[in-house]
Amino acid sequence: MREEAGEGASRSGSFVALVERHSQFVFRIALAVTRHSQDAEDVVQETFLQVYRDERWKRMEDERGYLARVAWRLAVRQRKPRRREAELPPEIPSRNVGPEQSAMDRQLEGWLHARIDALPEKLRLPLALQALGELKLVEIAGILGLPEGTVRRRVHTARQKLRQELMDRKGEGHER
Repeated sequence: MREEAGEGASRSGSFVALVERHSQFVFRIALAVTRHSQDAEDVVQETFLQVYRDERWKRMEDERGYLARVAWRLAVRQRKPRRREAELPPEIPSRNVGPEQSAMDRQLEGWLHARIDALPEKLRLPLALQALGELKLVEIAGILGLPEGTVRRRVHTARQKLRQELMDRKGEGHER
């Protein structure tokens, strides 16, 4: 009986370790899709709950890849169209920037987030995953179920569109 109790504690400890290793990674994926921290937190909880219920965590070969795919699918289902502005990451204060420049930077950042949100989903989603900086293109391709070349092309196209819109904005007199 003691051995069984020890084995159960060891298994749950392994799951806790899995959650500790990957919860921030899963959160970043969910946030990239949902664009709202509360929704992303819900996705993280549901991801780990699903993995625990299915007992997949006991036999995962590629933890990051599997968790990324589960989180991605749940986040896409969770994503709700919103009219409010997307959440912006907390501002990191800089000693070298005055209040006027800081306000202009926030305005540009808000504009950029709005442009990213306006991208077609097939361009926005690969760009968001790539922007995490933790996933290779081949991993993103696996999550999205697309060939790697398609992901590479979509990220490139999204960046080109954003670059062109920024150039157009600067041409209209919205220079920094």
